[in-house]
Amino acid sequence: MTPDFSCASWRKSRHSQQMHDQCVEVAAVHGYMGVRDSKDPAGPMLIFTSADWRAFTRAINGGPNG
Repeated sequence: MTPDFSCASWRKSRHSQQMHDQCVEVAAVHGYMGVRDSKDPAGPMLIFTSADWRAFTRAINGGPNG
């Protein structure tokens, strides 16, 4: 089952202001995280489980297991 992100509250990283038009947005819906291109909100998105999202963000931030 694919979660419905149509009414999700999307947000940009606080680091996005430094990146100008190279931004992604994220939203949480029922235990999933959606990631999309802020310039193409109707375009494709990546969907992660909450656990996979935490592992991903730990890895890119150089935390444990990353």
